[in-house]
Parts: sequence; C-alpha cells; structure tokens
Amino acid sequence: MKPEVNFFKEDVQFRLIGKEAVSSWLADCIKKHHKKPGTLNFIFCSDEFLYSMNIKYLNHKTLTDIITFDYSEKSIISGDIFISIDRVRENAKLLKNSIKDELHRVMIHGVLHLCGYSDKKAADKEKMTKAENKYLSLRTF
Repeated sequence: MKPEVNFFKEDVQFRLIGKEAVSSWLADCIKKHHKKPGTLNFIFCSDEFLYSMNIKYLNHKTLTDIITFDYSEKSIISGDIFISIDRVRENAKLLKNSIKDELHRVMIHGVLHLCGYSDKKAADKEKMTKAENKYLSLRTF
C-alpha cells in the first residue's frame, strides 16, 4: 500500500509549504514505529470550525488545536487530522515559536496519536512531548 497524505482546508485561508517534504517526514515517522502509513488527511480549519466539531463529536466546549480521528487497521496508520490554523498561530505567538514549527509539532502530535500515543495523563503527555521533539529534530526541510 502506497502512503497517501492529503491536505485540505475548511473555513480558513492557508497554504501548506513543502507538502512533499512534510508528507515524507510524516511517513518516515510512522515507519520508525514499525507501522505502515496508509491514508492521512490533514484538514486545516478555523477555531470556529474545530470548536463546533469538538462539541459535536467529543462533547467538549473548549478551543483546541487538533482533533484526530483514527481509522487505522492493524499496523496500517490512517486517519483524519483536523488542525485549527487560528490556534497554531496563537500558540506560536504565545510560545515564541515559528508558525511552521508549531504547525509541524501539531501535525506530528496527531500522527503520534494514530501510532498509539496518549496525552491524558502527565506521564503520557511527557512521553508524547519527548516523541514530538525527537521527530521534529529529524526534519530536513
């Protein structure tokens, strides 16, 4: 199965730069977990769009930067990853980070969820952050 990474936008003006490099990086990260990349759909959207999804699907009345829907089967990693570009921009500003770096952190965060990582408990969150940092350091673009 050939990996398929797709990028869409919903209710937001945004263009991802370096789609091929990002796709390869994400697929490599999945392979490093001894899994196969299937179909990944990244949907970039507004706070308002993601907030309504958060209420509808998770019953959470909070803003979030990402919601991940896992469609993985066995060792083939697939899913829809919705990312609020508004949150990414705001978090980049708050953390004094570039928008590119913050976006890549959120993207790999979603992929790590699909690979089995959780961030509900403090120890899990620490493990997730460590993995995010590891994979961010592997970018060559």
